[in-house]
Amino acid sequence: MAGHVAHAEQWVDAPPERVWAVLTDTEPRPEILMGARVTTDWQVGSPITWSGEWQGTSFTDRGEVLEVRPPERLVVTHYSPMSGAPDVPESYHRLVYVLTPERGGTRVDLDQDNNATAEAAEHSADNWAQMLDGIRQVAERA
Repeated sequence: MAGHVAHAEQWVDAPPERVWAVLTDTEPRPEILMGARVTTDWQVGSPITWSGEWQGTSFTDRGEVLEVRPPERLVVTHYSPMSGAPDVPESYHRLVYVLTPERGGTRVDLDQDNNATAEAAEHSADNWAQMLDGIRQVAERA
């Protein structure tokens, strides 16, 4: 993975199949990514968008589905215009989600590459940790 890598992890008291279902659900959930609506068909090579509102500003992040192995691994690219970076390939991050059965539940690891600095990676890791906590909340309620 290129650049500084942001890492977030979460243990979820639910089986990998349930966590996968929440992770790949396209319906908006207020707990996950600020309630963004995900649009994709989860096929390798397909586009993916995340649309929502953050602090009164509408956003549409975009990327591409690179790998889908239910219920254990999902890889997508991600670009956010709110980053201020130009929409060029070098501005995209690769997000790698790995779901591992652990202690009767699921450990979710998420790595995001291509962060310019260690500080940027830490900021991204904090944001992804919040998103994974939202997945945990939804999966444990299901």
